[in-house]
Amino acid sequence: MRRSRFLLTLTILVLFFLTATIWYVAWREDRRGLLTVSFLDIGQGDSIFIDAPSGRQVLIDGGPNAGVLRKLAEVSPWWDRSIDVVIPTHPDGDHVGGLIDVLQRYTVDTIIESSVQGTTATWNAVEKAVHAEGARVVIAHRGQIVDLGDGAYLEVLSPDRDVPNVDTNLGCVVTRLVYGETSFMLPCDAPQVIENYLVVLDGGGLHSNVLKAGHHGSKTSSSPFFVGFVDPQFAVFSRGCDNKYGHPNQETIDTFARFNIKALDTCTEGTITFVSDGKTVTKR
Repeated sequence: MRRSRFLLTLTILVLFFLTATIWYVAWREDRRGLLTVSFLDIGQGDSIFIDAPSGRQVLIDGGPNAGVLRKLAEVSPWWDRSIDVVIPTHPDGDHVGGLIDVLQRYTVDTIIESSVQGTTATWNAVEKAVHAEGARVVIAHRGQIVDLGDGAYLEVLSPDRDVPNVDTNLGCVVTRLVYGETSFMLPCDAPQVIENYLVVLDGGGLHSNVLKAGHHGSKTSSSPFFVGFVDPQFAVFSRGCDNKYGHPNQETIDTFARFNIKALDTCTEGTITFVSDGKTVTKR
């Protein structure tokens, strides 16, 4: 009798746990019409995680090392082991080093990369991991649209041609994330010559609520011309606290101040997350 009562109690507890787990997963999977964009605190480098209202996910760059896995675990459910799209913007190690581990841990459907060629051992290891993953590989070109569902999409602004032999920063993949009336400008390490070229091509179409400061706040990016057309409410410096490059440069800080743009910094704030309902963008 006692054994039967014990088994009944155990069965009820197991069923309760399973039911609670199912409801928790369902709750976590319901984005409630919200787009979430997280600029991950991965030290000196870039890594941006996009969670669309449809549930589709994009990772733009992976920072310098495996530390990105810990940061991804902080912004995505523990059971989630897939990412729909990964974009290594260019071969520099501070952007792609962590993707080696990401590709080993997560199942990736599509990889969108620049045609710019890398020559480092890190980039060779990334390319080997891409091949092993078996994901669909797309070479980025201006005009491509990545449909994230439920009205969210990512548009490629640059490069506008094959760029196998240019400087890696010149050939990096510049994207703009759009959801409803809101948008995020994500210019990788693009220098001012690319920024100003985009102003000529797109003008007011560059306007975005959030701008990731190009090249971690270096003075080689964030030209006043470009920043003025983007006209963001927020700018984000993605960088390590004690980086040897002096990022962000005071000239860039002054540019944002001149335009009354609120500048945020992963060094001092950790991972920076924004939420959009398609009408407004708020910092979480």
